[in-house]
Amino acid sequence: MTSAATPSRALPTVNASIYPKGGLDILSRDEVARLKDASSGGMHDLLRRCALAVLTSGSTSDDPRAAQELYPGFDIQVLQQDRGLRIDLIDAPAMAFVDGTIIRGVAELLFAVVRDLAYTAIELGPEYAHDLESSAGLTNAVFGLLRNARILQPQDPNLVVCWGGHSINRDEYEYTKLVGYELGLRGLDICTGCGPGAMKGPMKGATIAHAKQRRRRTRYIGLTEPGIIAAESPNPIVNHLVILPDIEKRLEAFVRVGHGIIVFPGGVGTAEEILYLLGILLREENAALPFPLVLTGPVASSAYFEQIDRFIRLTLGEAATQRYEIIVGDPETVAQRMAAGVRCVREHRIAHKDSFFFNWALTVPLAFQQPFVPTHEAMAALDLHHGRKPHELAADLRRAFSGIVAGNVKEDGMRRIEAHGPFQIHGDSDMMQALDALLRAFVEQRRMKIAGEYRPCYEVMA
Repeated sequence: MTSAATPSRALPTVNASIYPKGGLDILSRDEVARLKDASSGGMHDLLRRCALAVLTSGSTSDDPRAAQELYPGFDIQVLQQDRGLRIDLIDAPAMAFVDGTIIRGVAELLFAVVRDLAYTAIELGPEYAHDLESSAGLTNAVFGLLRNARILQPQDPNLVVCWGGHSINRDEYEYTKLVGYELGLRGLDICTGCGPGAMKGPMKGATIAHAKQRRRRTRYIGLTEPGIIAAESPNPIVNHLVILPDIEKRLEAFVRVGHGIIVFPGGVGTAEEILYLLGILLREENAALPFPLVLTGPVASSAYFEQIDRFIRLTLGEAATQRYEIIVGDPETVAQRMAAGVRCVREHRIAHKDSFFFNWALTVPLAFQQPFVPTHEAMAALDLHHGRKPHELAADLRRAFSGIVAGNVKEDGMRRIEAHGPFQIHGDSDMMQALDALLRAFVEQRRMKIAGEYRPCYEVMA
């Protein structure tokens, strides 16, 4: 690697050349040429934005445009050489370097960005559109992305997915660390959305426990997607980063690789994740499938989970509540229940000759896989009315929360709101009142944004 400090109008920057490893270090000339073409074509701006998010890892801002404004001259070039790839960074954030040398963990995340975006452009390009029209084709695409990222490991089930908000209070954050610590003591690895808050805390707690147990091969997996990575930069503990093409493939990746899920307090993104999973588990095909799901937080967060629970009962019915357990203020019990649940998953998969590393047996309907583009027309057309099958209603409720996430922290969604005003969400009166109350609580508890005054990107219409 070579580097040199350069002046910037904004913050200190560095020019550097680095040579990728971990799946990008041994490539044929044809593969290198295809990678270079993909990175220099229409996806270059996307590559630049995702790379900048990684290079500002640890940032506390959730404004996707903040880093671009701070580092307006930043650019990334993928160059072909006989020995493989060379990545040139121009006006890169100096915070990613120590004495002119890029931090190793940051470099690994940067290589993951190039790897995943190039794979998507090459292997899931327009010529493969027909393959992505079926449920099986979309699942195969998720499998291919995860296998290419070397996430799928043939080992005993031990991966716990942790969901929760990027904007949580200090007590909630400390609680996520305690739960992560208890999970780590029991030999469980962590997978999150890779950002700050409830995505970072469990990983941080687990690192101490893993060190105590002398576990050297640990996995702290972060699953993200291009629209959200700039708002939720990877936290420094992530040692396996995967960028899925869209939120639907990201959500499917979570439920395919995870052996159990813990949900901490969060905002609309967390509500979206809960509804996604419950909508799938409520399908008759998945009724007998073990999938431990625990909602937890400190005692002070009891009201949060009570409100979530009420909303689920109103919209999806009592049957949905049988698929999760709420445990408040008890990290040890959470870890014990999750460890026991993972053992059940292991026994079930052995009995049914299922894979340990990818949950093929889980049926994910096409409605939960097709990418949803939250335009104003699409948000207004969501069918949020009683009388529908619970999994069908869950699919549209998930889309409603996904649209609000886009309006809050995704650049495309923020631009739509700026141009056309708030999204309008329509539905049955009691459902809309419950939704409005839930969203108002998220705003009051500052779960929508990390900093600054929150201006709602939605209007709930009874």
